[in-house]
Amino acid sequence: MTLVAGVDSSTQSCKVMVCDAETGSVVREGRAAHPDGTEVDPRAWSSALDEAIAAAGGLDDVAAVSVGAQQHGMVCLGDTGEPVRDALLWNDTRSAVAAEDLVREFGGPDAWADAVGVVPLAAITVAKARWLADTEPEHAARTAAMCLPHDWLTWRITGSGDIGDLITDRSDASGTGYFDATSGEYRRDLLELALRRPSPSLPSVAGPAESVGEAPWGALVGPGAGDNAAAALALDAREGDVVVSIGTSGVVCAVSATAPRDPDGYVAGFADATGRHLPLVCTLNGARVLDATAAMLGVERAELAKLALSAPTGSDGLVLVPYLEGERTPNRPGATGAIHGMRLTNSTPAHLARAAVEGLLCSLADGIDHIIDQGTPVRRVLMVGGGARSKALCELAPAIFGLPVDVPEPGEYVARGAARQAAWVLRGGHEPPKWEEGSIRRYEADPAPHVRRRYAEVRDLTDGVGH
Repeated sequence: MTLVAGVDSSTQSCKVMVCDAETGSVVREGRAAHPDGTEVDPRAWSSALDEAIAAAGGLDDVAAVSVGAQQHGMVCLGDTGEPVRDALLWNDTRSAVAAEDLVREFGGPDAWADAVGVVPLAAITVAKARWLADTEPEHAARTAAMCLPHDWLTWRITGSGDIGDLITDRSDASGTGYFDATSGEYRRDLLELALRRPSPSLPSVAGPAESVGEAPWGALVGPGAGDNAAAALALDAREGDVVVSIGTSGVVCAVSATAPRDPDGYVAGFADATGRHLPLVCTLNGARVLDATAAMLGVERAELAKLALSAPTGSDGLVLVPYLEGERTPNRPGATGAIHGMRLTNSTPAHLARAAVEGLLCSLADGIDHIIDQGTPVRRVLMVGGGARSKALCELAPAIFGLPVDVPEPGEYVARGAARQAAWVLRGGHEPPKWEEGSIRRYEADPAPHVRRRYAEVRDLTDGVGH
């Protein structure tokens, strides 16, 4: 049996999955925690990777390995490859004002959408670069190379200490705000605008199945991918599929032949891991909305689901807008959550539970609408992530989305997608290997547009609140 490994270096932890290269069957796994916070010393990711590899029984028998990781994080390196400062993660919102400045200075949202398909928000790397230049100019001046979390780990796996050997892939580069997924080229002028200085060294961009080096034990190293592209690869998502991932954040993305150009900034023009496009909408608020509601009610998440399913559709007018950590889509980094429409008749635990689930789903349904508006056809939803383990989310999603919802069996899809890419690299073919699919459960329901309408009314009332 030939083995391959996939790494998922997420916001919260590092997972390593070892698979049969032919069938995709999981042979063994390991994981390790990451530090909390919105800025992290990237060397902590390396330590977590080593710990996760050990927990997975080592990788000496693995023939190829690839890394999927959280997107947008800014890793700044000095001349000798040492971190200049802690990496800023995607969910660090201090760069919100910097993003607004960049949008204005380059000519507005239309100009950014035309240039790279991405309008800078606080999460996007280019906005973090401007924040660095304005707030820590000494660190900006010392930055000889800039890369992303998955680039950093790929580089460490190959054992290189030369910043000239940094390599990324098209999917992750497309989330920086200074790479055009359509042309496949960096827009160094945009990074120079952000940093107010000449561009530092940037990773070269590898092809989808290109080997980018060897690990010390002789395994081929794949180009890796951004987390959402890796998950789409694991799911074998095709055109017409929209993937809704409900984890720390909420992500809606769809494999598409069309590159989006959204001047409103809702849809980011990312690339997928196969050479196509991955129009994507990301929210800051995901499954933790349910955790927060469960904590308020003093129940576990399973009980929260039971309560939600016991309440009527639309929660008798009670609406929860889930902007508990600010929001990225819509761009309201200073926003707060809101509960609206309370009456004596709907002030019950069940109504609040239902409002939380419906509010989270309505926020994600807005994302699906934005992707459709950019010319990407959608025929079904694939729902994954920790949130997909909620019975209430699964059962209520089809009515809110207005589409059939397929829920694959729970799994580490980013790590599995990275492993599938590693198998693709190993076989050197034109198509990814066909791996065995696990069970998928389909959920269907009549659409409930009145829930979306009521949510939209309250969502718009919160515009500007909390800033």
